[in-house]
Amino acid sequence: MSYVASRLSAVKPSASMAASQAAKALRAKGVDVIDLGLGEPDFPTPRHIIDAAHFAAKAGQTLYTAAAGTAEIREAVAGKFRRENGLNYTADDIVVANGAKQIIFNALMATLEGGDEAILPAPYFVSYPEMVKLLGGTPVVIECPETTGFRLTPELLEKTITPSTKWLFLNMPGNPSGAVYSQSDLKALGAVLARHPQVLVLSDEIYEHILFDGREFVSFGKACPELKDRTLIVNGVSKSYAMTGWRVGYAAGPAPLVKAMSTIQSQSCTSVCSIAQAATVAALNGPQDEVARFRQAFEARRNLVVDGIRKINGLTLSPPEGAFYAYIGCASLIGRKTPKGVVLEDDAAVANYLLNEARVASVPGVAYGLSPYFRISTATGEEVLAEAISRINAAVAQVE
Repeated sequence: MSYVASRLSAVKPSASMAASQAAKALRAKGVDVIDLGLGEPDFPTPRHIIDAAHFAAKAGQTLYTAAAGTAEIREAVAGKFRRENGLNYTADDIVVANGAKQIIFNALMATLEGGDEAILPAPYFVSYPEMVKLLGGTPVVIECPETTGFRLTPELLEKTITPSTKWLFLNMPGNPSGAVYSQSDLKALGAVLARHPQVLVLSDEIYEHILFDGREFVSFGKACPELKDRTLIVNGVSKSYAMTGWRVGYAAGPAPLVKAMSTIQSQSCTSVCSIAQAATVAALNGPQDEVARFRQAFEARRNLVVDGIRKINGLTLSPPEGAFYAYIGCASLIGRKTPKGVVLEDDAAVANYLLNEARVASVPGVAYGLSPYFRISTATGEEVLAEAISRINAAVAQVE
């Protein structure tokens, strides 16, 4: 007998998690591996956030909460949107979930019917197409080449929209590319979307505070206010506040959609951990000094990686504009041979070679819908990154 539903047949496990697990397996055997597969800040959660969680637990805030989140957290999120993004939402327009991924999952579960299409500009976050497929939709991939800055253009969007298009996904700064959209970029996309009223927009803005070279973040909701009733703004505290393990994501959108997402949550996980919600209130309402410090450190690490990769003959890297990844081009390695005579047929083979030869875990570009590249996380210390680049350089130099 089969224990697995047929709908899972087309769904792949997370490629970034798989890369990290492969590194952990080698480490368990005593192999010295540098794991750059997962995107997770190496900083501790700021102390005032931990203190707020401690206080909440001691004060008895340990019971179920409303499915959409406590009144306090929804007010804090609404305040964050007003203060930082110029967006006017009420608490009734806000829903909180166990990470931004669950926000996206709930939104798709609430809206997708069989045959509905979701447009995914590539490179995209690895979970987007898998969630779309799992919930009965069809991913439609638009390749956004490096020549466009890995950004979706209005022309590409217009050509791809069909009567079956239900969602457009945007991610800025982007994972894995670090691409950032300007206000004019977003307005141009909004002009296309205005002609297609059936299309909803999912704007994943979880890396908004991690911008480089003096860039300023513009939310899709701010750039295209006329599309507010068709837009879901997705965010969370994992990346900006070094709170990946706390599992809190949030979104603002049309009240009927938010209500449907809350209903799904009430029948699945009930609600988000009450103590993690209290910690998130402290993160959003408290001092933001650590957020700025983290950003500065991420930019220094970005610079180190860009400088290092540029010195490696055979690899390319456009400087990421935000987030904490490097999407490294490896086109010149494809078709060449490793010292063991293995032909590097694609970027998956390149990532596998780097793991086994350089002892550096990365994620192949095929997982993000655009090849030939591989992604490394730069959310780790400069000494570790310098060592990883040295190992990659040595391994690439051996390719014939």
